[in-house]
Amino acid sequence: MKEIKKRINLLRAEMKKFGINACILSDSNPHLNEYSAPAERERTWISGFDGSNGIVAVTAKKAALWTDSRYTLQAQEQLKNTDFQIFTTRNLFAEAIKWLKNEISAENPKIALRLDVFPAETIEKTEKDFAFVHKDLISTIWEDRPVAEPQKIFLFDEEYAGKPTAEKLSEIRAEMAKENADALILTDMEEVAWTFNFRACDLPHSPVAAAFAVVEQNRCTLFIDSAKLTDEVKQAFENQNIVIFDYSYIAAYLTILNKTVWLDKSKINSRLFGNISKNSNIIDKISPAAVLKSKKNAVEIAGVKNACIKDGIALARLLMWIEENTENISELAVSDKLHELKSAQPLFFGESFATIAGYAEHGAIAHYIPNEQTDKALRAEDFLLLDAGTQFFDGTTDMTRTLALGEPTAQQKTDYTLVLKGHIALAQAKFPLGTFGYQLDTLARQFLWQNGITYGHGTGHGIGHFLNVHEYPPAIRYIDEKPTALAAGMLISNEPSISRAGEYGVRLENMVLVVESEETAFGKFLQFETISLIPFDSRAIDFSLLTENEKRWLDDYHQTVFEKISPHLTEKERSWLKEKTRS
Repeated sequence: MKEIKKRINLLRAEMKKFGINACILSDSNPHLNEYSAPAERERTWISGFDGSNGIVAVTAKKAALWTDSRYTLQAQEQLKNTDFQIFTTRNLFAEAIKWLKNEISAENPKIALRLDVFPAETIEKTEKDFAFVHKDLISTIWEDRPVAEPQKIFLFDEEYAGKPTAEKLSEIRAEMAKENADALILTDMEEVAWTFNFRACDLPHSPVAAAFAVVEQNRCTLFIDSAKLTDEVKQAFENQNIVIFDYSYIAAYLTILNKTVWLDKSKINSRLFGNISKNSNIIDKISPAAVLKSKKNAVEIAGVKNACIKDGIALARLLMWIEENTENISELAVSDKLHELKSAQPLFFGESFATIAGYAEHGAIAHYIPNEQTDKALRAEDFLLLDAGTQFFDGTTDMTRTLALGEPTAQQKTDYTLVLKGHIALAQAKFPLGTFGYQLDTLARQFLWQNGITYGHGTGHGIGHFLNVHEYPPAIRYIDEKPTALAAGMLISNEPSISRAGEYGVRLENMVLVVESEETAFGKFLQFETISLIPFDSRAIDFSLLTENEKRWLDDYHQTVFEKISPHLTEKERSWLKEKTRS
């Protein structure tokens, strides 16, 4: 940890040079992505904490990190023996500002941060407290900062996308007309990639490119580094009357956009927002592209169901391999083997996130990713939590299973079964059109709550189609500041959990598709269709805690898994799967 202390001292020297009282750092980028490229991870570099959510503040004498409950255990492990205080909260920036108010006594304190990596909404709420200074203090002291080479984007064939760009733009413009919006600013890399039917490799695990766009009723402008464009892509955009400007020109373009402008203040960075013409009328609302993107079309749905079969094949082979080799493998070996099995499937592109393989106490760390320093050998006892996802050209997947590697304890079986009961309750939900995800969240938590247990993360997140595995805005979570009604075609995770710090974790996750159910005298109803195809571990279930309805759901699910996965397996593998899915 000497290196971390050295970096903080270098930062403090820069702060003193410019009369800065404190510096706030994030791992984000100008598009405010959850996951960022290595060169953008300033918070990770200064602190050593590499979770996907967190900010740090450094003053002349103190340093602190704010993260959410998913990462508390990880932060405590990665920041031990450093000077960082650790705070767990949902409102990272607001809590950091409260802390700074107590730590900085200067009459006119200056807080340095990069306004281009924080949302306009966040800065607007807090800028009255301090004089924020847009200042990059890290570039001059991060000597070996990675340099990203421009990656070529590629067209995403309509064979997989299901809709041409022209149709998507028409749908977006129809929504703009309803709001009397003259222009829509697209800042989210996923929304831009989806709208213009292209993919790329700018971020790990998410096939998107750094690009902005402005959609107007009679004009469509894409802002992207020309080095990313092949002749084929240029021609395709030209044929669709898409005007191409350099990536950096977006700021200047917004200064002359004297119109009614639709944007999402939680998705546009503060510096870019500050460039919008003062003569513009602002509509602050979730982007129509975000909502349209979340409602998968028939081609995307067929594709992701096929992706789930491929994932199921790989996972069946992996689980069998783990059983046969438990005493001779480690967490990293599990992760490597899964990559090998997935990459053998057609249309494989990569993982949709770094595989989480947490054995015993590591399973209690929500987003634990094994490395050479933390890699733990498996034994024929305790739980292994495996959370993994895949990027196939025809769909993105996300799943979690908890495996009993030996005879589970009574507490482990109870925990597993309570999580399973919540999972089944949500999977069976039927709800009226217009229902929000937060209204269903309790279904998954009810059995845990009855036993004085809960979990800090959301129950479900939207999942993109060959895009980010965490898709905004669909969600099933206890608190949702910007809820969006669930709609047919939305793809969401169902993943209740229990984490017992220092012992083990249980998480059971399937992907569910929102589908139409029926229409009655009381209106239209929706329900979930579970599309993941991976057996649950019967060894970890206390069947005395399951109702007959829950047992029937489990049997029906396992029968579906066997019917769809077994035709693709060898005789030995089919025999194994038959045993794992028996009634």
